[in-house]
Amino acid sequence: MPELLVILAIILIIFGPRKLPEIGKAIGQTIRELKKSGQSDGDKDKDELKVEAKGEEAETKEKEEAKTT
Repeated sequence: MPELLVILAIILIIFGPRKLPEIGKAIGQTIRELKKSGQSDGDKDKDELKVEAKGEEAETKEKEEAKTT
């Protein structure tokens, strides 16, 4: 905890009290955007996996049908 206070004090000295709200807002927006992009990428990956699994199932069925005929 003391280390965090030292870091915050240094940031306050460097940027000043007027810039801190702007910096906090920018950091918050960046984190939100990263979360959104991470969630949408995860959804795409799941959808792609479902499509691949369906394609593999179809191929397996075709192979089994070819063996029986």
